[in-house]
Amino acid sequence: MRMRKKRHRDERLERAGARWIKNPEEYKGKWQEVFGNNNPVHIEIGCGKGGFISGMAKLYPEINFVAVDVIPDVVLMALELTDSGNYPNLRFIIADASKLDEYFCANEIERIYLNFSDPWKKKKQAKRRLTHENFLGVYKKVLKNNGEIWFKTDNRNLFEFSLNSFLDNRDFHTKNVSLDLHNSDFNNNVMTEYEKKFSEQGMPIYRLEAVYESNDNGGYVYVNK
Repeated sequence: MRMRKKRHRDERLERAGARWIKNPEEYKGKWQEVFGNNNPVHIEIGCGKGGFISGMAKLYPEINFVAVDVIPDVVLMALELTDSGNYPNLRFIIADASKLDEYFCANEIERIYLNFSDPWKKKKQAKRRLTHENFLGVYKKVLKNNGEIWFKTDNRNLFEFSLNSFLDNRDFHTKNVSLDLHNSDFNNNVMTEYEKKFSEQGMPIYRLEAVYESNDNGGYVYVNK
């Protein structure tokens, strides 16, 4: 996402207080201290305007959520969306997904959400896709055994690439694969801003869950059409 730098961005970020974790590398292995409890930690990579992660935080108060985006202006938008609400279980960080292991330690994350990630359509850009094998290697460094990645997209090509990427990695197996999420039996779906837009246009939403099991044989898939 490209955008012009927002006016007084740094001052507006500071006004977010404790919701914005300014130096996340200082809390590696200490995220339970950040939230003041032992609840599971879920992260969203690429938080957009914050509609999904704030909705999840309201729906699941027993989960701690961390919204991650590399673009400061995006994080600012998401922070300001949550200004008027009570979100004790939600924090935001400005961070690069390729460096997650600098901010979280092994076994610290129970679930990762990848929602409508940039498809990077050109073949030579494949390594920039958040489901490329290089990124999967990073996710494995922070996920708990049996931790999950929940992935949603409107882009069929990215979905097929991602499904194959998980199937080719023997530490993951996929389940609950849907080629039309909004006409499936999946419950409690929290939509992103993009998802609302695309679904209103009648576009199918593709979804899968990938489970990390370091000793798993991998390569099998459960499909919900």
